[in-house]
Amino acid sequence: MTERWTFGVEPLTQTQEAAGLLRRVAGLVAAMEADAGPVEQLIADLRAAHESLEAIAPADMGPRVGADAAADRRVYLDHSRDIGAYNPAFPEYTIDVNGSRASGSVTFPLAFEGPPGIVHGGVLGTFFDCVIQHHNCDVGVAGKTTSLLVEYHRPTPLFEPLLFEIDREVDDARITSRARLVRGDRPEKPLCSATMQAVAGDRARLSPVSPRRITP
Repeated sequence: MTERWTFGVEPLTQTQEAAGLLRRVAGLVAAMEADAGPVEQLIADLRAAHESLEAIAPADMGPRVGADAAADRRVYLDHSRDIGAYNPAFPEYTIDVNGSRASGSVTFPLAFEGPPGIVHGGVLGTFFDCVIQHHNCDVGVAGKTTSLLVEYHRPTPLFEPLLFEIDREVDDARITSRARLVRGDRPEKPLCSATMQAVAGDRARLSPVSPRRITP
């Protein structure tokens, strides 16, 4: 079995729990019709959290990647898959990988709205890059994205469970993936599609990533 491609450290459980909450709360705050007491309290709590976390965060927010990375930099979290699980700025999704094909589902929340009730086109580009690279990493041949063409066929709705599928081809130097996003009841009419090319990288040439520091 091919070894999965990973690069970085697993996120903390707190990091994952906070990401989902922050994403959902951002949507709720955006839906308010007027200033609200809970939002005012949230702002105060976030200001306090910012001050407390800033005091204990690494002095240098650059990642500890590479043989000469400074010890006072931050830990680099694994970006090979499931970025949305720990970063609220990225979408969450499910994916099932079966060799050169992959499929899954995604529901876009209010935080990713562009036109009224519609997913922002830039978010869809981010989504395709995430799921395609997740597919590449799970089958063990991945590398940097060199091009990503996103085609918008129909408006992509918020709040609705959607399905996606990916097909990939690999030659000696390049990976080509083709993906499409559809409604479950209308799979023959894609909402949007993407063609992405990436370098077929060499795992042995990856820079070393420092492990998480153990704190007392």
